[in-house]
Amino acid sequence: MQQAEVQQAGASTGAAVEAGVADVVRRIAAQHDVRTEIGPNDSLVDCGMTSMAMVDLMLAIEAAFDVTIPQRELTPTNFQSIASLSALVARL
Repeated sequence: MQQAEVQQAGASTGAAVEAGVADVVRRIAAQHDVRTEIGPNDSLVDCGMTSMAMVDLMLAIEAAFDVTIPQRELTPTNFQSIASLSALVARL
């Protein structure tokens, strides 16, 4: 593969992860009566996500992406937005 193809494949994968994370976030938001119009960099807490919603979100992300989020990664920074959650999933 050429370097440009590798970069394009990585960008496509990143976009797919972000789209999947956004779907999960919006589903959990709807279950908790939180607004579902959430942009990639919007603060999930400012959108109304409670601590219980965040726990449900963590479990849903683990199930949707077949990953386990280590305790050390359960930080406010990682759960700040769709973008930060997407970066976390990509690292796992």
